[in-house]
Amino acid sequence: MSMIHRRFAFTLAALLAVARVAPAATATIAPPATRADSVKETLHGVEIADPYRWLEDKNSPETRAWIDAQNQYTEAMLGPQPGRDAIRKRLSQLLKVDQVTVPYERGGLYVYTRRNADQDLPVIVARRGAQGQEEVLVDPHPLSTDHTVSVSILDVSDDGHLLAYGTRKGGEDEVTVSLLDLDSKQVLPDNLPRARYFGLSLEPGRKGYYYTRFGTEGSRVYHHRMGTDVANDSLLFGEGYGPGKIVVSQLSDDGRRLLIAVYYGSATDRSEVYVKDVEHGGPVVPIVNDIEAYFQPDIAGDHVYMQTNWKASNNRILDVDLAHPSRDRWREIVPEGDAAIESFSLAGGKIFVNALQNVASTVRVYTPAGKLERTLDFPAPGTVENLRGRWSGTEAFFSFSSFAVPTTIYRIGIAGGDRATWWKPDVPIEAAGIDVQQVWYRSKDGTRIPMFVMSKKGLKRDGSAPAYLTGYGGFTISETPTYKPLAVLWVERGGVYALPNLRGGGEFGEAWHRAGMLKNKQNVFDDFTAAADWLVESRYTSRERLAISGGSNGGLLVGAALTQHPEKFRAVVCNVPLLDMLRYHQFLVARFWVPEYGSSEDPEQFQVLRAYSPYHHVTKGVAYPAVLLVTGDSDTRVDPLHARKMTALLQASTGSGRPILLHYDTKLGHSAGKPVSKQIDDMSVELTFLFWQLGLNSPEAALSETR
Repeated sequence: MSMIHRRFAFTLAALLAVARVAPAATATIAPPATRADSVKETLHGVEIADPYRWLEDKNSPETRAWIDAQNQYTEAMLGPQPGRDAIRKRLSQLLKVDQVTVPYERGGLYVYTRRNADQDLPVIVARRGAQGQEEVLVDPHPLSTDHTVSVSILDVSDDGHLLAYGTRKGGEDEVTVSLLDLDSKQVLPDNLPRARYFGLSLEPGRKGYYYTRFGTEGSRVYHHRMGTDVANDSLLFGEGYGPGKIVVSQLSDDGRRLLIAVYYGSATDRSEVYVKDVEHGGPVVPIVNDIEAYFQPDIAGDHVYMQTNWKASNNRILDVDLAHPSRDRWREIVPEGDAAIESFSLAGGKIFVNALQNVASTVRVYTPAGKLERTLDFPAPGTVENLRGRWSGTEAFFSFSSFAVPTTIYRIGIAGGDRATWWKPDVPIEAAGIDVQQVWYRSKDGTRIPMFVMSKKGLKRDGSAPAYLTGYGGFTISETPTYKPLAVLWVERGGVYALPNLRGGGEFGEAWHRAGMLKNKQNVFDDFTAAADWLVESRYTSRERLAISGGSNGGLLVGAALTQHPEKFRAVVCNVPLLDMLRYHQFLVARFWVPEYGSSEDPEQFQVLRAYSPYHHVTKGVAYPAVLLVTGDSDTRVDPLHARKMTALLQASTGSGRPILLHYDTKLGHSAGKPVSKQIDDMSVELTFLFWQLGLNSPEAALSETR
């Protein structure tokens, strides 16, 4: 994907037209009947009803039959709607293009993934030399007939002769680990079973590898010696840390030291850092384990560099000399500034700092002494990701994208700072016809919130445009300008795409995050509702033309929005959501999120969660918007039970007559690895639902002349 776009040899008028008509009449098909139980429990003296708790068991025959019936109902409602094939066709043009990822460079070998336009899944490939012939290393397509098994790069050995890769089934977070000898092209017997892994590092000289595996008791760091049974791998670290802690391990480039970080859940409120001298069999030595702050470390030579919000809400970077690791010898090499530091990378003896200036990436290059050498400029406000290189190397790579700028990969020569395009796609979009503005509005408490608004240039603001409002607001995740095919299609059809930077994210540092977590979570929902109000008041759209969409924590966001203010939205897409906030922490890996949300086991936090938990605020007879809930069996991160229970409750409760639908995938889920054909199908389902509910006229003929 690229900043270069080519012009079409066809007329866009038919594609971009939006007819101002009333939504198609809702079919009279009733949703499947769902049994409601009288399950109740008392928490901290409060009686809580849970009529659909039986749907938590996804393997029961009754639940499976219910899922099948819901999928049939959804298809019966969406199938007759016009334009789905046309939507799929345009999405195919936007998504079925060559895609390449940022490479790993090891000893002159460049390893990366490529998905050609005619392929469904990324393939692991390599070049010997920057201009060498591309060679396929691992092709996942033969592994499953429906292309639901994918592969990913975990590590490449320092000498470029060994590849560790993961194989993922569906959208699971869990993978199996395999090692490929890049000389013989043989898969070695030193594989790891299906599990959730937080880091794997190959030792130099093919001696073995280090890895962190998450199990029922928590995360543990192990060492595997090549040629031995993995059942006998040495446990190095992790005992005493329960399932609410995330332990990550990383071997230094020279193979001398193992860096270990412990994160107290996903809220970045506390972490610990340790180093082990593996070259000499030394003990695990703490660098920091007693400060209530976040530390994100990396290691190069005899130094550990740490990004931290300790005494710095916008983050700063510290240098720890391992010869003198005591805290009084730490050095601040990049101080806190007005731009919130998102991440940093070590390459070519330099420190690349990726910070957000008004919610757009800016990259500054520092020496280890803390001297600013250069700043990287970009063609538009956008997002830099995956900045990767070797400390002892001479080059680095990163990707850049923006709303109308498909992802491009750049190479930087460390010595001279020269930058060149390493790869760019050919995506058929008219970027010149798309307008992106950053606006500011006030939330309920007066806080100013920024929002990106994307539309066709020259859009007439008369309240008639369909609007797609989305957001996240949590876990310090920043919603920066990135390329999204769905947004491009929406704008091409005359719509407005809006992305506010809600509190709870990391756009303005840790203070912004804390203003939207735990007892402050309602701020996030208020920020989102205020964004909807601003779009209507500014005449971008109207209530009858306003849709909201969000996934994961963003699914919680739109779930809270639709239960708190059902009158403000016409349609809702709620993707892989958290919705039962009184029980969420009991399932899968949700213990990681307790520092962010809290737990109903705590009396005070129970009151906060109960005040906004979407599942517990659905009221019989309320005129709810049309809702499409999306989830899948292979979601091993956010349990699909949330979407199942909410679907049943909304169907039984809504008084609007508008459809409550469930799109439930029995093979895929939350995480990476979804084939492009499935991405297109899922987006077409969402857009068909929204076009129907917002009254967009999309007959097959409307797009028949576009190619």
